[in-house]
Amino acid sequence: MTTQDPSPAETAVAGWEQGGGITDTMGAAGVAESADSRGRTSIADVVVVKIAGMAAREIPGVHDMGGGLARTIGAVRDRVPGGRPHVGRGVKVEVGERQAAVDLDLVVEYGVAIPDVAREVRENVISAVERITGLEVVEVNVAVNDVRLPEDERDAAEASRVE
Repeated sequence: MTTQDPSPAETAVAGWEQGGGITDTMGAAGVAESADSRGRTSIADVVVVKIAGMAAREIPGVHDMGGGLARTIGAVRDRVPGGRPHVGRGVKVEVGERQAAVDLDLVVEYGVAIPDVAREVRENVISAVERITGLEVVEVNVAVNDVRLPEDERDAAEASRVE
């Protein structure tokens, strides 16, 4: 008669019955298996887009995001009752199993140092995406497409009074 090693489930049950509780599952070779080896986690592109968009907008000096047409469409969408700003506007990502790359289109405020804003945006996006998703961010490309001038704000205020 041959004896067989107990299965991981039998080992766990035996440990529980002996009052030890279940602390880990042992693999076939008696080596503890981590929770990471018991399934896969996939993160959709839209998740990284939203995280990167929010992180970029947190930086002082970033007025808006997206190219001219995207901002125009976004402005119309924002005026619709019940509409909410699209946090992913101006953000493109490539997400792999363990890494992500991010491209950002920014509009900055007049007078800010663009290299400083770009560096702060890059640092904040990398930090947020890596902390929240666990993905390694391999690059964050920042394209500044426009500058928000002080007279642009006056024009917008006048336009809203006319409506």
